[in-house]
Amino acid sequence: MKHYLQFFDLTADEYNYLFSRAAIIKGKFKSYEKHHTLADRTLAMIFEKASTRTRVSFEAGMYQLGGSVVHLTTGDSQLGRAEPIEDSAKVISRMTDLVMIRTYEQSKIENFAANSRVPVINGLTNEFHPCQILADLFTFIEHRGSIKGKTVAWVGDGNNMANTWLQAADLLDFTVHVSTPSGYEVDEKLAFGDRTPRAGCYKVFSDPMQACEGVDLVTTDVWTSMGYEAENEARMKAFADWCVDSEMMAAAKSDALFMHCLPAHRGEEVMADVIDGPQSVVWDEAENRMHAQKALMEYLLLGRING
Repeated sequence: MKHYLQFFDLTADEYNYLFSRAAIIKGKFKSYEKHHTLADRTLAMIFEKASTRTRVSFEAGMYQLGGSVVHLTTGDSQLGRAEPIEDSAKVISRMTDLVMIRTYEQSKIENFAANSRVPVINGLTNEFHPCQILADLFTFIEHRGSIKGKTVAWVGDGNNMANTWLQAADLLDFTVHVSTPSGYEVDEKLAFGDRTPRAGCYKVFSDPMQACEGVDLVTTDVWTSMGYEAENEARMKAFADWCVDSEMMAAAKSDALFMHCLPAHRGEEVMADVIDGPQSVVWDEAENRMHAQKALMEYLLLGRING
C-alpha cells in the first residue's frame, strides 16, 4: 500500500506512468466514454482548509471513476480535536477505500497515514501540495512534451508549492529558478528532508526578472497562503516587485507558458494581461487537477492497468 503525502513518495518511473495514464483518462472524458475502474470504491475527503478546485476535482473525478465520495469538513471531523487523529484514521479507513486530506500541518496527515489501512492523499498542507504539481507537470507535458532538462521560474513565496516544485525538479531532472522576497525564502531542509538535492536542480535569484530569463515556464501563487492571513499587509509590501507581468514573460522563452494554481489576484502576484493572455494555460492546469488525480487514485488502489 502506498500513500501520497509529498512528491517524493513516488518514483520518476511511476510519474511517467501517471502522466501517460492521465492522458488516456482525459481522452475518455473528452469523448464521453465511461471509465469506471473504481466502481464500488469510496473516497473520504477531509477538509480542514477551505477548497474549490480540490473538492470539485476529487469529487467529480471519483464519481467519473464509478466510485462514491464522503465529504467531511472541519465541523464534521475536527482531526485531533474531537478525538485523536490516530483513532479517526483507524475508523475512517475501515469504512472507505481511500482518504484525501487538506489540512494545515504536514505532521497531521503523516500521523493519519501511519494509522490508516487505506492509501492517504495529500490534498494540500502548509508544507506541500503534490497533487497540484502533478497536474502542473501533466499540463506542461501536454503542451510542450517532456519537462526533462527544461527550466521553470518560481516567482513569489517560498511556500508549499515552491517546496513541491523543488522536489519535482530533483526527481524528474529539470531546473527551478526560485525568486522570493527576503525573509520568504524556500527552506531547503523542509523541501528535501534528509535527501541531498541533485546538483543544479534549483537556483536562487534575488531579482525575479533574472529568474525568468530564458525559462520554459513561469509560475506563481498568491502572496498570502491560507493560514498566513495575519501577515497580509506586510506581505503586500514585501512582494510588490514579485508580480508576474508582461516584462517578466518577455524575459522568458518566446514560447514559455504561464501557470498559476489559483485562486488568482490580478494586479498582485500576476497582471491580468498575463493570466488572461496567450501564454497562460491556467484553465487547462485547473481542469488537469481532476484528470491527474483520477490517474493517481486509480494507481493507488489498482496499481498499473491497461485500458
